[in-house]
Amino acid sequence: MKLIQLRHFVVVAQELHFPRAAQRLGISLQALYSSIEKIEEEVGHPVITRGANTHLTPSGVLLLDEAHAGIADAPEPSGQKAPAGGKAKANKGKGRAPVVKGQPKPYKKRQGR
Repeated sequence: MKLIQLRHFVVVAQELHFPRAAQRLGISLQALYSSIEKIEEEVGHPVITRGANTHLTPSGVLLLDEAHAGIADAPEPSGQKAPAGGKAKANKGKGRAPVVKGQPKPYKKRQGR
């Protein structure tokens, strides 16, 4: 089980409300649902009952104790972020003639009407 999934589970257990937990974590509601579903698949039992009255199941209470211990034992995340991928920039090429105002570009046909 991943540490981020445990953190998601702990926040849902504290809030007992999926939309508020997703907003607090800064992730989409669907990502939070899939994270909790992965935990339930790994545990083999439902950990949270969904519906009008959201609450932890008995296996969820046991997992919450383990999650608190696992998060406390985990090292603090470093402040460094991975470099964000940017949009690829087009290569303009080398050796282009400078543009002279009023002059047509070299080797470019004029556009007819």
